[in-house]
Amino acid sequence: MKEIKLGPKEQIHKSIVEACKKGKDKARYELYQLYSKAMFNVCYRIMNNREEAEDMLQEAFTQAFMKIESFRWESSFGTWLKRIVVNTCLNAINKKKVELTYCEEIYHYDKPEEEEETEVQFTVANITRAMELLPEGGRMVFSLYLLEGYDHTEIAQIMRITESTSKSQFMRAKRRIIEILKEQKSRGL
Repeated sequence: MKEIKLGPKEQIHKSIVEACKKGKDKARYELYQLYSKAMFNVCYRIMNNREEAEDMLQEAFTQAFMKIESFRWESSFGTWLKRIVVNTCLNAINKKKVELTYCEEIYHYDKPEEEEETEVQFTVANITRAMELLPEGGRMVFSLYLLEGYDHTEIAQIMRITESTSKSQFMRAKRRIIEILKEQKSRGL
């Protein structure tokens, strides 16, 4: 078997992960402490509900610990765990058999994009609030692309949509967020 050379970034927390593979509970607790906050944020952005995000976080960590023997350091542990978290959330949404609603054409093509973006204030809190108002499908594509770092090909595979749908949903979600931010600004929020 060919050994893969890992950079320092991929080897971070290697001793803890290896201890988890040996069944050390203390190492599992440490790993949970290291990654739970970031993974909760991923869950929350996808589920858009705190209680469901907490449930998905627990489910994802349970699955990760059950599968940790299969982790072969072909990527960083965080990347591997995030994939489990995203898949856990998407499976839960699919089990609910909720029809994903995507962003509609709410954008006026005759307005220059740069003009819109300069009028609104981008803060993490404002964007987070605006994301919560997006339709589920658009919010998921937006979150997976912009915040989780997946490309449109990966999003298409994860969400079982076409790559062009992923791209168009991202653009629509982005434009809808700008509109929401403009609305919030006009109301003084």
